[in-house]
Amino acid sequence: MTEKIELTEMVPDEMDGKRFDQIAAKLFTDFSRARLQEWIKSGNLTVGGRERKTKDKLMGGELLTLQAELVGDESYEPQDIPLDIVYEDDTLMVINKPAGLVVHPAAGNRDRTLLNGLLYHDENLAALPRAGIVHRIDKDTTGLLVIAKTLKAHHSLVKQLQKKTVFREYEAIAAGVLTGGATVEEPIGRHPTQRVKMAVVEGGKDAVTHFRVIERFRSHTHIRVQLETGRTHQIRVHLAHLRNPLLGDQLYGRMRLPKGADETLLEAIHGFPRQALHARTLGLVHPETGEDMEWTTDLPEDLAAMLALLREDAEQHR
Repeated sequence: MTEKIELTEMVPDEMDGKRFDQIAAKLFTDFSRARLQEWIKSGNLTVGGRERKTKDKLMGGELLTLQAELVGDESYEPQDIPLDIVYEDDTLMVINKPAGLVVHPAAGNRDRTLLNGLLYHDENLAALPRAGIVHRIDKDTTGLLVIAKTLKAHHSLVKQLQKKTVFREYEAIAAGVLTGGATVEEPIGRHPTQRVKMAVVEGGKDAVTHFRVIERFRSHTHIRVQLETGRTHQIRVHLAHLRNPLLGDQLYGRMRLPKGADETLLEAIHGFPRQALHARTLGLVHPETGEDMEWTTDLPEDLAAMLALLREDAEQHR
């Protein structure tokens, strides 16, 4: 399976003096640097209509033109995995991801991922980068993800994410009682000593998280969170930085138990199997029609049940 690519990008003036392949990687983010280097060498990616070498330095203002065929990646196996499809047309799909489903194969999770399920659902997605996946949520986070079904849609959605125009709103349960909403604007990078974790670190990537309170309980808070950037574990890291980690977060969390709570609630908090985080609302501009579109999904059963127990406990102790 192949798909023809015809894309153009203008080199910004601020990239003056940078290598051709470095600039290409910044401008054509749908594709790996290795693939872009191959296209430069084969003459499929040109500068002002002329072939250049990967190490050539550009001045800014040049027009890069990419004309190539994207060959399907056959390294991943299609697998029959149930997909909760909220919306689908010829251009994109919106999936409601359950807890426990990894989005993309990686070390330790080579198959039974969302990507494998997408390839089974539509074999044409093999011709797209990462089978059309343009953003991810953690394995144990539930909620909405958009999938591109054409290269044009993939390019458009990646650009929207880069420009921060995609609306992504989450609901979560945080440990502790938050007094009000706030914005966390702290850089995120790899934890200096625990490599499986991310952390607020000097020199990390810019990260901005907005949250506001929906409901307060005796030792937890139901919050609505809006992402302005999309760093790895961003919501989890920023809330842990505030000392209000997500309920159930084994990596960043610290358990909070309301004093005098009954056994049902204590067992529910102890046994909650994942971070209490759900990507509830997703909004974007449709790549073909230009229409503003938005989807919202109900809270999953485990989060709704936990909120009901916390609410009952709060009422009992008024």
